[in-house]
Amino acid sequence: MAPDILAEITSMLVEIVGDEYLLAEEVTMDTTFNQDLALESVEFVALAELLHHRYGADVDLMGFLAEKDMDAILAMSVGELVTHIGRITHASLARTAAASPAGTQAPASAAGSVPAPVPASAAASVRASAPAPAPAG
Repeated sequence: MAPDILAEITSMLVEIVGDEYLLAEEVTMDTTFNQDLALESVEFVALAELLHHRYGADVDLMGFLAEKDMDAILAMSVGELVTHIGRITHASLARTAAASPAGTQAPASAAGSVPAPVPASAAASVRASAPAPAPAG
């Protein structure tokens, strides 16, 4: 599950900061949001919105960050977020399975709290219309 979540977060980061920036930095579980990606607060807000759209209200990035002190936020890695999302989505799936009668599969609508991923074409059009990132300096 973690590789899928990592790929989705990477896709969201590409949408937020642009392809050109991330081409220089492969996003891994050890990539830090502050030091490696230099994500600004407005970009964290954009990431929070994309996570909410993709995973639903249970994945609350701002709530997750609020539980950390400033040093922990500055040192936070993509892997920590992937692990957090994995725990939340796993717990959500467990609740859905527990609510289903034994021996039956959860109805397709039970997965409705997890919207489908944004098609690549939609993400590409967002990136194409986004202004180019300012050079670091």
